[in-house]
Amino acid sequence: MYNSKITGLGYYVPENIVTNNDLKEFMETSDEWIQERTGIKERRWIDPATEDTTAVMGAKASRIAIERAGLTKDDIDFIVFATLSPDMYFPGGGVQVQDILNMPTIGALDVRNQCSGFIYAMSVADQFIKTGMYKNILVIGSEHHSGGLEKSTRGRGVTVIFGDGAGAAVLSRCEEGGKGILSSHLHSEGKHAKQLVLEGPATQRWVPEILEKNDPEDISYYPYMNGPFVFKHAITRFSQAIEEGLQANNLEKDDIDMLIPHQANLRIAQFIQKKFRLSDDQVYNNIMKYGNTTAASVIIALTEAWEKGYIKDNDLVVLAAFGSGFTWGSVIIRW
Repeated sequence: MYNSKITGLGYYVPENIVTNNDLKEFMETSDEWIQERTGIKERRWIDPATEDTTAVMGAKASRIAIERAGLTKDDIDFIVFATLSPDMYFPGGGVQVQDILNMPTIGALDVRNQCSGFIYAMSVADQFIKTGMYKNILVIGSEHHSGGLEKSTRGRGVTVIFGDGAGAAVLSRCEEGGKGILSSHLHSEGKHAKQLVLEGPATQRWVPEILEKNDPEDISYYPYMNGPFVFKHAITRFSQAIEEGLQANNLEKDDIDMLIPHQANLRIAQFIQKKFRLSDDQVYNNIMKYGNTTAASVIIALTEAWEKGYIKDNDLVVLAAFGSGFTWGSVIIRW
């Protein structure tokens, strides 16, 4: 069995900055209201006049990650692409990246696990490398939320939270014991699926039915979130996923050098930080400037933390996420 190690990181966010005050143009809200509840000050939304899409952003982040890994596109053996906002209903973003980067006809797999998407994608890639099937895997998290949000007062509870962006990591075979991904831990609880959901259009109720009914109160094609319910479960499951990862590797919370939590809500991250008694230097948050980028949030934050020199050789890095499904999980890494 081999180990897998992150050898390259990259991220890309659109240039267009949307502040909390900008949102007041189409909804009743305030900078104070949004910051108090989420910690978010601004987010990036794709400018429709640009070429950016979920796949394009993923490809831009991937180019950076591949270059930093000291590889070329031809060295990548497989793609795992995590997103809830693909450019097309099908096919998925993975094959688009294969085409955009003009890669060989390698396999490409999409992961639809929303906020936990990158954690799941890393775990999937890790298994392929551990078994020796592949040597270098491109793992991508990318989201274009802004094109599918209800930009009105009715939709503000969700719309103010989400941003666009992408991140990518190259996961490579490593024969050095005790380095790279030590373990990953994945969970789901589908009975709460409707608490954080975008229901349609879906094949049991497709576009003709929606158009025929023409119901102005139908918001099934916008995301819905039961905020307090999700918050309560998130703080519990986040903690469990981190504790499970530490226990599996005979580690203690004092061993954590850097925690990268999914950027869902600054209040959740602060709760977890306090519970594990971590200093500000041991947790990296960037939701303040990017909002919640779902499957892209962990990889964007990990890349930024690494770029700023906050992650050093031999550090214990913990990635953790919770989201729609419900799904949650963690990845424990020895850098």
